[in-house]
Amino acid sequence: MSTSPSASTVLVLGLTGAIGGAIAKALARRGFIIRALTRRPAAERPSFGFPVEWRDGDARDAAALRLAAEGASLIVHGVNPPGYARWREDALPMLANSIAAAKAVGATIVFPGNVYVYSSASPAVASETTPRQPTTRKGQVRLEMEEMLEQAAREHGVRVIAIRAGDFFGPGVTNSWFAQALAKGGMAATSVQRLTRPGIGHAWAYVPDLAEAFAQFVDIRADLPNYTMLNFAGHYDATGNDMTDAVRRVLGRPDLPVKPFPWIILWLAAPFVGFMREAIEMRWLWKQSLALDNTRLVGLLGAEPHTRLDEAVRTALDPAIARESQGLAA
Repeated sequence: MSTSPSASTVLVLGLTGAIGGAIAKALARRGFIIRALTRRPAAERPSFGFPVEWRDGDARDAAALRLAAEGASLIVHGVNPPGYARWREDALPMLANSIAAAKAVGATIVFPGNVYVYSSASPAVASETTPRQPTTRKGQVRLEMEEMLEQAAREHGVRVIAIRAGDFFGPGVTNSWFAQALAKGGMAATSVQRLTRPGIGHAWAYVPDLAEAFAQFVDIRADLPNYTMLNFAGHYDATGNDMTDAVRRVLGRPDLPVKPFPWIILWLAAPFVGFMREAIEMRWLWKQSLALDNTRLVGLLGAEPHTRLDEAVRTALDPAIARESQGLAA
């Protein structure tokens, strides 16, 4: 790989988020120069275990993003609207700005996808060819985002590496179902909350594994088609008990109570709290099984990066281990 700045610089949108930071760390290990666009003032920017070239700006500002992308060979689009809201108002324009910048500078877009493009009508195992027929507002927005990337690759030659994955967990993943519901309290948890009924499967993605998969595809990007969309299997909890059992093993408390998640609280708060309404919209993912078929990904990489479940859960539960794993200064 070339060591010239223009060949090895990656612009990361969402560096301070879990997936953006994890992908940046995986790419930094490969010698990439990490550049980040942020609205945060200098005093509020965290330190990482690798150098970061900070640029002031907002992903919603096309000119600022285009300027920050100058000289970058990759753009990691790891930014999402904050607060689980304003998906259509913010998510689509931000992606359009990334596409325009990538087209202008010749950069490859790295895009973390999710399972929102599927629906309650989808089969229990979804592949890249499974029809995308979302029935939720966020799912429709995610579908439009995928279509924007497909069109950019097809009509403008923009190279795209996109990977769909299940629910995130791992170091730095604080606003997640794992951290805020299933294992709330981390190492000090007094109970574990089961989000599904027994027998309902759910796909989980350990963020460092997903980031490593992205980095491996970056390594071979010259051999990929313009548009590469893949599914990441991650840790599939086939029984509905695998993840809660792992938490209890890691905590060394096999008798820790497992309680059903109180969904009624979300319903009661929904008329008053926007986040609750948005969360309820995606409840179908907890009411039926959905696994991701990673056959195509494995065919290209040979194997999917995979950390043992207990090790992944331990890193997710322990803040000290999480900081070290994510590369953040204590």
